[in-house]
Amino acid sequence: MTSPTPMTIGFIPLARPTFDVALAEEMTARARAQLTEAGYTLVEPEGLVSDLPALRAAADALADAPVDLLLIFQATFADSTMAVTLAQTLAAPLLLWAIPEAPGGGRLRLNSLCGVNLAAHGLKREKLRYDYIYAPPDAAAALDKVRTLALAGRAQRRLSQARIGRVGENPAGFDSCKVGKLELKIAFGLDVVQVPLDEVFAQVRATPDDEIDAVLAELRETLPNLAEMDQAALRRSLATYLTLRRFAQERDLDGLAVRCWPEFFTELGCAACGAMALLSDAQTPCSCEADINGTITQLLLQWMSGQPAFGTDMVSFDLDADEAVLWHCGLAPLSMADPDVTPRATIHSNRKLPLLMEFPLKPGRVTVARLSEAQGTGNYRLVVGGGEMLRAPNSFSGTSGVIRFDRGAEAVLDTILREGLEHHVSLTYGDYIPALVSLARILDIPILQL
Repeated sequence: MTSPTPMTIGFIPLARPTFDVALAEEMTARARAQLTEAGYTLVEPEGLVSDLPALRAAADALADAPVDLLLIFQATFADSTMAVTLAQTLAAPLLLWAIPEAPGGGRLRLNSLCGVNLAAHGLKREKLRYDYIYAPPDAAAALDKVRTLALAGRAQRRLSQARIGRVGENPAGFDSCKVGKLELKIAFGLDVVQVPLDEVFAQVRATPDDEIDAVLAELRETLPNLAEMDQAALRRSLATYLTLRRFAQERDLDGLAVRCWPEFFTELGCAACGAMALLSDAQTPCSCEADINGTITQLLLQWMSGQPAFGTDMVSFDLDADEAVLWHCGLAPLSMADPDVTPRATIHSNRKLPLLMEFPLKPGRVTVARLSEAQGTGNYRLVVGGGEMLRAPNSFSGTSGVIRFDRGAEAVLDTILREGLEHHVSLTYGDYIPALVSLARILDIPILQL
């Protein structure tokens, strides 16, 4: 699993001068070198931290940095005081790193594991969360653990600062797209910004022709059949894209959840699908039917993968073939298209208006997830699953993909229906299940395996 963009780690090596300081410094240097070579930005003190004044100075420096992970490197034994103090001072996820020490019949030079054991006990008594590594400083498995927790920590930090625009309300009967603004604020710290549909429509109608022309010229390179579309409706779809993009920029929105029907068809005379696909491709994720929790899930996947995410329905299961079909009208980012297929512009299958994208999803490893409130209690859980997207022709008009889930089609279908999960899931390419599981632990919400 590769990190999408550089992440920042608060790196605090603890030691006591009564142990082998020279060896502790060597172990610290090896760990630091591996982390730096892996592309992490380290915020750290100048040397080993051996007392509370030095620790508090290091914590003050960390308080001003957007730290994704707090890593305590137990260079030698130390009691739990410094680890607990650091965890109480800083909000980032905490990782304890103990170094194995082979018996040699002589002096116990580091006693690192005992120090981490004491720290874990002290943290547990104070009800503070942590994870741990027990590995040499240059072990590949240690780097994997760091990466997983840093991805989760960054997602949690960004989630606590997120602002998501909700354009209109969810359609009647789509309770899976209801939003609990206060509950989301309490649970994750994010804000939901309500945007009236009428305000969007007014700006769509006022979009200058030259701005639409520029997007149209660029899009012709990817969708060669644009000339076949109703040009007036197509231009309104592109004006919708420009308007929603402007709303996101001006109001500092990380993503959007849009009431895409019926008003876009009945009042504006176009589809919002293509506009949202373009925005998601540019990593301003959009979900249809004003599904805020769907957009949140797309954001989490996007932050972890560094790639676009796609909100979709599960519309078909072939239990004999052990396959399922993920589909949506035409909402998938163009970057997810099978490279062997040329994407096409199309019209909505029911409403007969553009702009929608039409292509099968590219093959590859995918992570599927959903921030779910299906139990109707105001409490959240994170639904996660993995599988392989298969190379297959489009199952239905619009954008679709055939997936083979790790747990098997029958088990996934049974989970969805028995748990009464929402009809939308989100996906991105790559395996981010370990990071999602770590994120759920940080957020203190349950995991449901799909």
